[in-house]
Amino acid sequence: MTLAHLTVLRGPLEAPIAADVRALAGAAASADGVAPLGEQPLLGLTAPEPTTAHLLARAAGGELAGYAQVALTAPEAASAELAVAPQWRRRGVGRQLLDGALAAAPGPLSVWAHGDLPAARALAAGAGLAVVRELWFMTADLPAAPPAPDPVGPPSPPDPARAVALPPGVVVRAFVPGRDEDAWLRVNARAFANHPEQGRLTRRDLDARQCEPWFDPAGLLLAERDGALLGSIWLKVHPGDGADAAAGEIYALGVDPDAQGLGLGGALTRLGLDQLIGRGLRRAILYTEGDNTVAIAAYTRAGFTRAGLDVQFA
Repeated sequence: MTLAHLTVLRGPLEAPIAADVRALAGAAASADGVAPLGEQPLLGLTAPEPTTAHLLARAAGGELAGYAQVALTAPEAASAELAVAPQWRRRGVGRQLLDGALAAAPGPLSVWAHGDLPAARALAAGAGLAVVRELWFMTADLPAAPPAPDPVGPPSPPDPARAVALPPGVVVRAFVPGRDEDAWLRVNARAFANHPEQGRLTRRDLDARQCEPWFDPAGLLLAERDGALLGSIWLKVHPGDGADAAAGEIYALGVDPDAQGLGLGGALTRLGLDQLIGRGLRRAILYTEGDNTVAIAAYTRAGFTRAGLDVQFA
């Protein structure tokens, strides 16, 4: 195959181009059993960020054969993700995208590969890249929700305040849009100070997620004491799509460093799982760093096991 050219665009993509990229990513996910692009790159397709570079590999007839996105928010640590349409694989498209991403980065570049597929390993090895980071995908089966008092009504969610013992003086409530953003961002940055993605979330990032169809403020629980935010757990529901059953994700769980040692992380985890059970979900999922042995041990105690792996090359 001969590609017409590799186009590099900055900033938000036009709607038709973004739709083409989403369609390509969907086809790749169907072929591989894992999505090639994470949430942030998908949001970045149309985000007004001049620091985002989009690489479009098109065949001579104009068909989109591959796509890569390079995030240049931190020039000293640029990151990329890429996807190749199934029908255009094994024709050099992946290497062309990877070379283009390396050229677009002003300094060192890291590349995420979701699912740790053999083809991604081979592509990275051919470019002299090695694994520098692992992200575990963990799952847990959830028990059925207790039957409702009214046999024809919906399941009654458990009362978390009675089911989970919170640290003294701590109360938990739902996030209030328009009021809690600044406090949440402040604690999130402190909780994930050493995390290269989560710890850098901005108000624009948070606002973009609140505009997503899946966002539900009732699924973002805030733990406070004397009006001060100590930590939170954010839940995300993934509807079933025929191939996979619906699942509830522990999307983000963070505790302020000053509140460590209170048992708040475990309490918030149980509250979150209780809410997912109350919604009738039978499976919980989450992602956690492969070297975070404390978090992995805590999630293992909560019933989670590793079911997949994402890797980062550099």
